[in-house]
Amino acid sequence: MDYLNKEHERRFQYLIEEDHTCASDKERQSLFYILAGNRDLYEKRRFVYDSQEHCIIPRLRQRGKGVDFSSGIKALVHLGFNLYNGRNQKDASVWDIFSSLDEENRKLAWNAIQIRFM
Repeated sequence: MDYLNKEHERRFQYLIEEDHTCASDKERQSLFYILAGNRDLYEKRRFVYDSQEHCIIPRLRQRGKGVDFSSGIKALVHLGFNLYNGRNQKDASVWDIFSSLDEENRKLAWNAIQIRFM
């Protein structure tokens, strides 16, 4: 797996272990790869994925409170959700996602797609 840096690798391994994700679960691996690869998103991961229930939180809300994500972070979350369950979401076309990302997050998104489908 091609990590962005050592911190990305450490955070990814933590998420895999916390969730008890099996090696064949490419859906979760691709989502966790995205969550671990961006510091802001990693810090807000509890608004995206419920590790107790082992499922995504599709509305980006928790306990009635919204969470503040930049457009780039929202694009990564939409991609992660699409890789996780195949659902199309508003503002989640390839154009919407990749045009909202900087170079590092485009690499993160591309690598997550490869994890899911390669």
